[in-house]
Amino acid sequence: MKKSIFSTFLFLLLNFAALAIGGLFTGNGVSSEWYQNLAKAPWNPPGWVFGATWTFVMICFSFYMGHLWVNAGKHKKLVFRWYVSQLLLNIAWNPVFFYAQSADMGLLVIVGLLLNILLITIKFSRLQKGWTLAILPYLIWLCIATSLNAYIFLYN
Repeated sequence: MKKSIFSTFLFLLLNFAALAIGGLFTGNGVSSEWYQNLAKAPWNPPGWVFGATWTFVMICFSFYMGHLWVNAGKHKKLVFRWYVSQLLLNIAWNPVFFYAQSADMGLLVIVGLLLNILLITIKFSRLQKGWTLAILPYLIWLCIATSLNAYIFLYN
C-alpha cells in the first residue's frame, strides 16, 4: 500500500510537470491570431474545459500508473518505455501545434499518443482489472482532442 501511494504521488508530479512543460510551449497559442482564425469543430469546448479536463485526466492516470508500476513485475521495463513515450508525446503536442502552428504534425503526435495509451490499456487490462477504469478518461479525452485536431487539419 505504501509503495502504491508513493508511486501515485510520483506519477502525479511527473504528469503535472509534463503538462506544465507543454503549457510553456503553448505561450499565447490559444489567444494568438493564428489559432483564433482557425475553423474549429462545432463540438470544440470552451477554453476552461481543457484545463479542467487535463487536471482530472492526469489525476486518474496517476492513480492508474501508480497501481500499475507497483504490480508490473517483469513488465516494468515495458511500462517505463511506454510511459516515457506517452510523456514525451504529451509534451510535444503543444510546441508542434501551437509554436510551430502545424496542425498536420500535431495530428500525428496526438494519434501517436492515443495509440500509446490504447496499447497500455489493452496490454495491462488483465493485470489492472478494475483499475483500467482510471485510464478511460485519458482515452476518451484523447479521442475528443484528436477529433478537434483532425477537424482543424481538414478544414484549414
